[in-house]
Amino acid sequence: MTPEAPARGKPAARGWPAVVAVAAGTFTVVTSEMLPVGLLTPIGDALDVTEGTAGLTLTVTGIVAALSAPLLTSAVGGLDRRLVLCCLMALLTAADLLAAWSPDVTVMMVARVLIGIGMGGVWSLAGGLAGRLVPPDRAGPATSLVFSGIAVASVLGVPAGTYIGEWAGWRMAFVAVAALALLVTVAMAVLLPPLPAGRAVGLGGVIRLFGKPEVATGLAVVALLVCGHFAAYTYVRPVLEDVSGVGASLVGTLLLIYGVAGVAGNFLAGARAGRNTKGTLVVISAVLAVSVLLVPTLGVSTWGVVLLLTVWGVSYGGVSVSTQTWLASAAPEAREGATSLFVGVFNAAIAVGAMVGGRVADGFGTGSVMWLGGALAIGALLVTLFGRAPKAGAVTAG
Repeated sequence: MTPEAPARGKPAARGWPAVVAVAAGTFTVVTSEMLPVGLLTPIGDALDVTEGTAGLTLTVTGIVAALSAPLLTSAVGGLDRRLVLCCLMALLTAADLLAAWSPDVTVMMVARVLIGIGMGGVWSLAGGLAGRLVPPDRAGPATSLVFSGIAVASVLGVPAGTYIGEWAGWRMAFVAVAALALLVTVAMAVLLPPLPAGRAVGLGGVIRLFGKPEVATGLAVVALLVCGHFAAYTYVRPVLEDVSGVGASLVGTLLLIYGVAGVAGNFLAGARAGRNTKGTLVVISAVLAVSVLLVPTLGVSTWGVVLLLTVWGVSYGGVSVSTQTWLASAAPEAREGATSLFVGVFNAAIAVGAMVGGRVADGFGTGSVMWLGGALAIGALLVTLFGRAPKAGAVTAG
């Protein structure tokens, strides 16, 4: 398996505008995925289904993204990655327009499946491109910028979509995201240099990456951190209301504080992960565990919960860029394959965490999800400490 070919031309001259275009792509796909979060009620009313059924639009997209990431990475073979990304963004544009038009829930589900395909493909390819677009010593900050699209989408994308939905209707929110996807498609076509693929990696080759101890360790850390986070964070609103006594009018402000802290955490971790990936993940896992576990006890006041949500946001904000850096270091000869597994595990962990957290909340009370989330973060800490770490500096290889 040969290393992936570098981008042609002068990466340092064209690299940063191209990195921004890729970051805009991750922002757009995650915004498309999460858009129904603030629009479930009007979507359900318009399509004549319950909010629970409307919520399946999120589940379907996540599951499809988890499955499509490794499959698409194998299917695109040796195709130029610029062409593939542009095609996937065009698919996302069409899927968002289809969602906006949906006359019934069946058409909406088809649209959400297509969004899942686009998301899984864009995310799996984007994660490994930063190091090919800038000089090796800037790979860490560039990867951080690419993954900032994910964090910023949760802070700005979803609230903006919700606002558009309230102002012009939920269908116009999907139209707006479709327009953004089209603009990103054009930007990628203009700004990205040719990105020839290295030797094509078949699905079997992608699956065999599980056999590398460094890759398996990294994926286990991803699964535990993401599952633990979403087991707790999915139910953060009822926890804030029941445990912290926060009024409904303050919840949005607190989540915005959390989101801004997450963006900061993304860049803080990105600056350090390339130099000391294991140490960065040890700190992230420990701080995440402590901040989540303390919510039921120290989060009983408004200021206490503000502090804990800020720390929680900073720590979780660094998860994507740090774990992606770990996997790029663990398999520098097959970054796209490792990234596709990362995207698959990440999205599967979101679904599992939210589902298990719901079961625990129903059975033991909403506050108990914080104990579950903290326990899984401690598990991630132990795996990071005692698992096989990649060699330092491998992230810039190839």
